[in-house]
Amino acid sequence: METVILAVVIAVVVLGALGGLVIGSRRKKSLPPPPPAAPDITAPPAEPHVGDEAETPRDEPRRTIEEVDLPEGSAPVAVEEPPALEIPEIEVPEPTAGRLVRLRARLSRSQNALGKGLLTLLSREHLDEETWEEIEDTLLTADVGVAPTQELVEGLRERVKVLGTRTPVELRGLLREELLKLVGTDFDRTVKTEPETSKPGIVMVVGVNGTGKTTTTGKLARVLVADGRTVVLGAADTFRAAAADQLQTWGERVGAHTVRGPEGGDPASVAFDAVKEGKEMGSDVVLIDTAGRLHTKTGLMDELGKVKRVVEKHAPLDEILLVLDATTGQNGLVQARVFAEVVDITGIVLTKLDGTAKGGIVVAVQRELGVPVKLVGLGEGADDLAPFEPEAFVDALIGE
Repeated sequence: METVILAVVIAVVVLGALGGLVIGSRRKKSLPPPPPAAPDITAPPAEPHVGDEAETPRDEPRRTIEEVDLPEGSAPVAVEEPPALEIPEIEVPEPTAGRLVRLRARLSRSQNALGKGLLTLLSREHLDEETWEEIEDTLLTADVGVAPTQELVEGLRERVKVLGTRTPVELRGLLREELLKLVGTDFDRTVKTEPETSKPGIVMVVGVNGTGKTTTTGKLARVLVADGRTVVLGAADTFRAAAADQLQTWGERVGAHTVRGPEGGDPASVAFDAVKEGKEMGSDVVLIDTAGRLHTKTGLMDELGKVKRVVEKHAPLDEILLVLDATTGQNGLVQARVFAEVVDITGIVLTKLDGTAKGGIVVAVQRELGVPVKLVGLGEGADDLAPFEPEAFVDALIGE
């Protein structure tokens, strides 16, 4: 019995020892390796949080502004102002009254061949048929035209024969009178800018390429401003590059507003908008610059007629000015004839009359169209466009 009890005790002890070994081995497998030693890192200063300014202030010593030492000779901080917009300076054009008289020297320099040539021929001791033929040739060379030349020669021959005038002063007086008859003193040469009903007056400027149309329109704006008128410019030349920019520059110099459209756009639309804005602004005059066109191109000329019809939906045109290059001579008459068939030309502007132009073109173009020369360009200056005055023109031709 004792042996049995002893065996049981030994078995219990053995089983207990085996169980302890198993549990110990499991614990050793499940335990992770010890972590490495963490480096010593200094934490950054804490960022201020919302409400930190509202914390109870600490009792720290404070200094007044008088106790704070400022650096000597410190330069004041310059505050840059935004750049001011450049406003173009408004120019005051020269008055137009008597402008052709002031520019007569330029005109006379280019016309001496006509006036002085005629006086030289008329001053000969014997005025035979050969001399009169030379007088005719001189007039024809000056682009006066065949019919006006014949009229002038016949008038001179009759008066010289009847009156027997031979002195230079008398001959000059006769020649002046006959030339004035050809040029015409009974034309109304004012540029119509005052409509009978309501403002604005509407002026359309037409012509072929290269005659100086846009420049003439800009100079005409100066003429009108010099006479106390307010002007709106319509840049209906949408085909030539920078034409609208050029016209706008002319307008800005005298304070005229410019209406323009996209390059290559419909010129009739621009002209229509210009008249509309001119009415809304209460302007005195609207000047419409049209595209230069060859008089031989039917499609372009038809388009010019369209511009005229569209503008007249607002109001009738008061003036249609044809710009001609005076140096083109008789070719300018062909151009004028075609334009007159498409639009009702009411006046002529002769440009470049101070160069190699021949003064007789004034007579010829008036005879061809039956409308007066109203303005002449006598130089490249901004105020070199002058109202045409027959007396001053003839005096420049024949000299003092």
